[in-house]
Amino acid sequence: MNRLGKRILIYIIGIIVLALGLTLNTKTGLGCSPIIAVAYALAEIFKVNLGDVTFMLYCLFVIIELLIQLKQKQDKKQLLMTILQLPFSIVFTRFMNLYANIIPDLSSKNMVLRLIFLFVAIVCTGVGAAMILNVRLVANPADGIVACLAQLLNKETGLVKNAFDISCIILTLLICLVFFHPLTGVGIGSVVAMLMTGRVISLFNKYFKEKIEETL
Repeated sequence: MNRLGKRILIYIIGIIVLALGLTLNTKTGLGCSPIIAVAYALAEIFKVNLGDVTFMLYCLFVIIELLIQLKQKQDKKQLLMTILQLPFSIVFTRFMNLYANIIPDLSSKNMVLRLIFLFVAIVCTGVGAAMILNVRLVANPADGIVACLAQLLNKETGLVKNAFDISCIILTLLICLVFFHPLTGVGIGSVVAMLMTGRVISLFNKYFKEKIEETL
C-alpha cells in the first residue's frame, strides 16, 4: 500500500473509532462530550436523529470557518480543505447513527458499569481524534472551528478548545432552559470528557505518533 493509501486507511479508522467514542459517551446517560451535548439536547427536545442534528451543527461550524477564512483572505487550498469537512461530516454522522442503533441504552445499568463504558468512550474519542489529526488530511469540523478561532484570536489552541467546550456546555444548559426541558446531554461524563480527552490524545501521541509518521 502506498503512502496516501496508508494515510487514508488510518484516517478512516480514526473516523470509525471517534464516532464510536462519542456515541458510546451518550449511551452511558452520564452526559455527552461538550460539543455533542448541544446536538444531543436538540435531538432529545425535538425528537429527531442525533446524527442528523450533529451533521447540521458541523455544517454551521464549516460555514463559520469559511466566513472567517474569506475575511482573512485565506488561499484556495485552505478553503477547499474546509469545504471537504462537509463530506467528512456526512460519513462521520452516518457512523454515529449506525452505532446509535447497535449500542443499547446503558443509563439503566449500575453506576460502575456506566463508568467503565464512559472510560472506554473517552479512550476511543481521544484515540480517534489523534489518528485523524496525525495524518493531516481533512479536519473534524469540531477541531477545525477551534483551530480557526485560535488563529483569528491569536490564542493558544488548547485554551480556545477549553473555552469552546465550556461555551457548548453553557449553550446546552440555555437550550434546555428555553424549551423548559429537563437538563439533558450535560453531566459528569461531559466534565470528565472535557478534562480527559486531551490527556488521552497526548498519551496516544507519546507512544504512537512517531510510529504513524514513520509509516507515512
